[in-house]
Amino acid sequence: MRRCSIDDIIGLIEKEACFEVVSEDYSFTLKIDSYVPFVCGAVHDGHQFRKSLWDNCLHTEYERWYEEDPCTKQMVQSFPIVIAGCDSRFEYDLNRPPETAVFDTAWGKKLWKNPLPQKERQHSLEKHSNFFRVVQALISKLESKFQNTIVFDMHSYNWKRWDREVPTWNLGTTNIDNDRFGDLVEIWRSMLENMKLPNGIASTSKINDTFQGNGHFLKFITRNFKNTLVLATEISKIYCDELSGIIFPEVVRSVEDQLKILIPEMVREFEEAMT
Repeated sequence: MRRCSIDDIIGLIEKEACFEVVSEDYSFTLKIDSYVPFVCGAVHDGHQFRKSLWDNCLHTEYERWYEEDPCTKQMVQSFPIVIAGCDSRFEYDLNRPPETAVFDTAWGKKLWKNPLPQKERQHSLEKHSNFFRVVQALISKLESKFQNTIVFDMHSYNWKRWDREVPTWNLGTTNIDNDRFGDLVEIWRSMLENMKLPNGIASTSKINDTFQGNGHFLKFITRNFKNTLVLATEISKIYCDELSGIIFPEVVRSVEDQLKILIPEMVREFEEAMT
């Protein structure tokens, strides 16, 4: 992996180079081992929180971790194209539009001891903008090569905060073309439901049960690219203890190993449906 400027990353994509980079400011990573018609994204995987914000932040490191999506990059790390955030969503949220990407409050609690200085807010928004410049270049290149592209938009959520039974997997679909892609969504839902997880964990899967797919990453791609399907795929945090912060590596590995089989199968289903 090497460190690159945004312009250099975009230039590499335009040349169809294969590479693995971290952005110059260490805000996200991008790996392209080969140019294929699918992307895996993990925009909330990051936990970094720049030092200039530490003293002003009211949320603890655990409180930030609790709302992030740890291990979602690891679950898809073997695939040819993986883009992932390195920074915490408490610094700026890649799954929200620029106007709401920098929090003032987060999950009902004030975030800053003192109002965030404009220069700090602008620093965060520049990182947000740079990420989506690269997303724009990447999906443009893939659609130009393959016409149709599929994006696996990986997230996780805290299941213990719900006062009802919730699924292991939730697919959010309210902002995709369901007339065109609805059958494919159901195929992906069924695949996830048939996972075999360790420790007696059931793999249930529903559509728009806990979240509806309202994230900016999905909306940005769907708005700008009519031939790209984004599958907003949320796993409940059955792979960790969300109340203590302990990760269960055997569950993470099991999900990763099974996605190595299921994602290529889903890509084949997508390609067949689009021909």
